[in-house]
Amino acid sequence: MASQWLKARQTKYAAYATTYTLLVIAVVVVANMLADRYHKSYDATSNKRYSLSDQTAKIVKGLKQDATISYFDQSTRFREGRDLLDQYANLSRKLRVEYVDPDKNPQRAREAGIRSFGTAVVQIGVKREEAKSMTEEGITGAFIRDLKSNTRTVCFVTGSGERQVDDRDREGLSGFKDLLAKDNYASKTINLLEKAEVPGDCTTVVVAGPTRNYEQPEVDAVKKYVEDGGRALLMLDPPLKLGRSQIADNDGLANLLQTWGVSLRKDLILDLNPVGQLAGLGPQVALVTSYSSQPIVNEMKGTATGFPLARSMEIKNADKTSVQKLFDSSSSSLATDNLSSASVDVNDPKNKQGPLTIAAAGTYNPGKGNSQGRFVVVGSSSWAANRFINFNGNNDLALNALNWLASDEDLISIRPKQPEDRHLTMTRAQLNLVRLSSQFILPLVVVGAGVGVWWKRR
Repeated sequence: MASQWLKARQTKYAAYATTYTLLVIAVVVVANMLADRYHKSYDATSNKRYSLSDQTAKIVKGLKQDATISYFDQSTRFREGRDLLDQYANLSRKLRVEYVDPDKNPQRAREAGIRSFGTAVVQIGVKREEAKSMTEEGITGAFIRDLKSNTRTVCFVTGSGERQVDDRDREGLSGFKDLLAKDNYASKTINLLEKAEVPGDCTTVVVAGPTRNYEQPEVDAVKKYVEDGGRALLMLDPPLKLGRSQIADNDGLANLLQTWGVSLRKDLILDLNPVGQLAGLGPQVALVTSYSSQPIVNEMKGTATGFPLARSMEIKNADKTSVQKLFDSSSSSLATDNLSSASVDVNDPKNKQGPLTIAAAGTYNPGKGNSQGRFVVVGSSSWAANRFINFNGNNDLALNALNWLASDEDLISIRPKQPEDRHLTMTRAQLNLVRLSSQFILPLVVVGAGVGVWWKRR
């Protein structure tokens, strides 16, 4: 009787064990199936350096046809590209990643024009582009070149003291030009004084901080270009009258913008926001952290931008234009019309209190055909100069504005960030304190705790 009971109990436990084992196997199988289909990870780095950017996700998820990334390297080194390329493959089922060893398949390498190991080629349809580097920036750039096969040229106006696109000094725009190249835009300069007409190959015209007045033929050329369906970015600084670097009022351009619904004020914005001071910015830099709902800035929530020596503006819809505010200065800002003195009284009752509009975007509808003109006006040009273009989200804003003007809304996003150089700097006293605590204090604490435990148990 006891043996039968024991046998029944053993049979019962065996059934439980079998059920439990099958359940565990089922859970593991399902978990592996889900893991194979859904790839999730968490990037704890401050600038998300191990995650693909919003721009990359937007481009790859928006693919309308099948695409392939071919990675050419030795078989033993495939892992060097796999971590990055697998992230791309996980974004869309229309994207396939293949790994090719040129030593084992030299014909494929010759067809692709591969000259060195560690090279990726992106193919969409019949269009094929080689990545300039094995980084997210390089690979996403190849996607953009595949998708944007037509030539798009940004024309920078010169001749009236504007910032120069080839100038690599602090006040130049060479950094802006380099950013445009990453989105596959060509850049060139035009002089409206020599010929008061915008060339037909200009996708967008940029007027970047002229220090001298535009003559009426120049103003008329910009007017005709936009009202005939062209696109323009106008960055106009406050007319400061300090020392030798005086900036003209440029009433001709200001009057044109007023007819489009943008009234530029002759003032200077000072930002007293303590957050800006913590970021190392002086009051002459307007810090922006909130944005309106417009395609240029929709993706910039949670991103800061800075605008040195900015002026304010008022906007309204005009007869044939529709104008939207892009962003304001902070509520801690003010605007002074004292533009001829380096000292400003922040308590002057004549000062305008923030928030104050710094930038606006508008469309011009002539009422015939589909030739809709577009324009973006920013009350500062310093924010796009080499010394400030890499401040937080300034480069994203610059490219987003050009994308919107060129009707490349699919490129508007937050771009890949460069790896941060983060290091700890300590004074000699701080270094001595760290050495003292790590070499002597902490070991003595551990030894003391051990002796205390031994003494208590003795």
